[in-house]
Amino acid sequence: MTGASGFVGSELVARARAIGWDVDTTRVEVRDSRAVAAHLARSRPDVAINTAYRQGGPDEWTTNVDGAEVIARACREAGVRLVHVSTDVVFDGRKGAPYVENDEPSPITDYGRAKAEAERRVAAADPDALLVRTSLVCAGPGRDPGRHERAALDGGGTFYTDEIRSPVALADLADALLELAQTDARGPLHVAGADDVSRHELATLVAGRPVPGTPAPPDRPLDCSLDSSRARAMIRTRLRGVRELYG
Repeated sequence: MTGASGFVGSELVARARAIGWDVDTTRVEVRDSRAVAAHLARSRPDVAINTAYRQGGPDEWTTNVDGAEVIARACREAGVRLVHVSTDVVFDGRKGAPYVENDEPSPITDYGRAKAEAERRVAAADPDALLVRTSLVCAGPGRDPGRHERAALDGGGTFYTDEIRSPVALADLADALLELAQTDARGPLHVAGADDVSRHELATLVAGRPVPGTPAPPDRPLDCSLDSSRARAMIRTRLRGVRELYG
């Protein structure tokens, strides 16, 4: 498991252990090919789930792209099943309909470009890897909020009315990843929530009150909603929508 101390990674660790998995959370520098290969040789896992990422900052490209390629190459050489977690913002949101797996990536942000390149390199290094694209991850009521939820709860921000996403419940995403890790699915797969909502509607649901809204600037991705029907047909986990999560 990479990124095991992060928002998604820590949930994965807890839920994997709860169903009896032996989870290795040893810290390894994902950009160090020798360290990653040596760790896989020692631990001999059946599956690796890569949730490590950086958004912004000087390590964004090296962690998201170079690190992902290192992990994919090492997994391929060690015969380890790889599930790599990606994002909806590999798309620009100008399609006008939910994105399906064979839509061509068209990122317009630095983070989106890094994650799209990571997908390309992972697929090249390990053609059997599963590339899970997801959306904004929300913990839900009564749990420690994720950063998108914190932004709504803290107040003071303005939320885009025309930037559409498919937010997913943290628990649902973790359970889906654990299920998918046990399949032989490969290539891109969309795993996101059932409701396509604007950032403004999401913030309103989380805050439980009206919040300021405004159209997104031209350099933002717009409607990046994901069609997750393929994943829903493959797994038992129900991918709830954010309206249900916060209903």
